[in-house]
Amino acid sequence: MLKSELEELRNQILSISGSNTKKCMVCGKCSGTCPNYDSMEYHPHQFVQMVENGEIEDLLKTKSIYACLSCFACLERCPRQVEPAKVIEAVRMVVERQRGPQHLEPEQVPSHLDDDMPQQAIVSAFRKYRK
Repeated sequence: MLKSELEELRNQILSISGSNTKKCMVCGKCSGTCPNYDSMEYHPHQFVQMVENGEIEDLLKTKSIYACLSCFACLERCPRQVEPAKVIEAVRMVVERQRGPQHLEPEQVPSHLDDDMPQQAIVSAFRKYRK
């Protein structure tokens, strides 16, 4: 990608998230409290730093944007209120907007869902995979 395109994507991510990534002091408390830490290639504090440093291309390709549970545990632990979950959500939204609309339809939800699966998991899937 061109440098100007990456800068535009960075600005979109910052605008969507409403977070001030400059406030991050890279203490790692957000990542330390993340319940899905082991499933992520990039951790919450790394997302914030990569957006701040303009390293957007790698973030657009990572599956870590779908590993975020949006539980906001990272926000609760951040001493500077940087809101890493909102940054991750913004990256996810930018990726999904590039892919186009409606990637998950109700009929695509498997009929053999586990009876123990919480309803929030299904609702979350629609929120994450729809524009």
